[in-house]
Amino acid sequence: MVERVLEALQVTPGAKYIDCTAGEGGHSLAILSAVTPPPFTLCIDLDAQALETARARMSGFPRNATLRQANYGDVARVAAEADFLNADGLLLDLGLSSLQLDDARRGFSFRREAPLDMRFDASGAATADTDDAADTADTIVNRYAETELADIIYRYGEERRSRRIARAIVGSRPLRTTTQLADVVSNAVGGRRGRIHPATRTFQAIRIAVNDELGNIRQGLEGAVEVLRPGGRLAVIAYHSIEDRIVKNTVREMASECICPPSLPICECSHEPTVRIVNRRVIKPSREEALANPRSRSARLRIAERL
Repeated sequence: MVERVLEALQVTPGAKYIDCTAGEGGHSLAILSAVTPPPFTLCIDLDAQALETARARMSGFPRNATLRQANYGDVARVAAEADFLNADGLLLDLGLSSLQLDDARRGFSFRREAPLDMRFDASGAATADTDDAADTADTIVNRYAETELADIIYRYGEERRSRRIARAIVGSRPLRTTTQLADVVSNAVGGRRGRIHPATRTFQAIRIAVNDELGNIRQGLEGAVEVLRPGGRLAVIAYHSIEDRIVKNTVREMASECICPPSLPICECSHEPTVRIVNRRVIKPSREEALANPRSRSARLRIAERL
């Protein structure tokens, strides 16, 4: 959805754009290459390996690309330190990068045998606004209580068979690799019956828990409003319903004149909107885009403008 992102951000020469989830630098490079003279980009990512790839890809723009290893939930602090306040546009692409999925050592994919890690920052750095290093997937799978594990799988994976899966995981401990975990989940639910692998939702849930992804989304959106100039654009791409629901509800709240509970007869919050919603209907990839990049099929783009 690169072209749609460029349109959403209204890229102009010499302007400032923040790519909060730069990954391997695909979107950032497209922004830098879109106009002449090129704009300036602040590229943020928690994954040091991805940032090195991004740095190499953007080597043709040494004065225009600033890279920082950080959690996108800390965008307000990072932007202030990098002198990128009053930005003209900000992008949040919430999906996993191909680098992360294809690197067997990272443990994100159930198709490749690897240790149970799943951290975006493999060095074990702390998550946003906390001094505690994130748990690995191994910690969650092998140490969490059955009820807590079932709750994670249900809430973050929207997996209806979460209790059965959690019971099977606890009964099979210790589990040390991604393929071991995938086999236990598959056996617990009776094997594969459709296009989607039976372990997909469980792996998604554990990854979200390891990286506190849902908590970071709201914090990142609030930070985006702080760093954008009036009229600056916010573009967010989500890939599954939980993320997209948080984005939709948070942006809708930011755009509302009242956030009081519906039970109150009159407004008591004095809430002032900070953004305007640009697209009321979510933007999805075209058929051609989905065929060219199957991983983009579930992408959902939402756009807002800072007031």
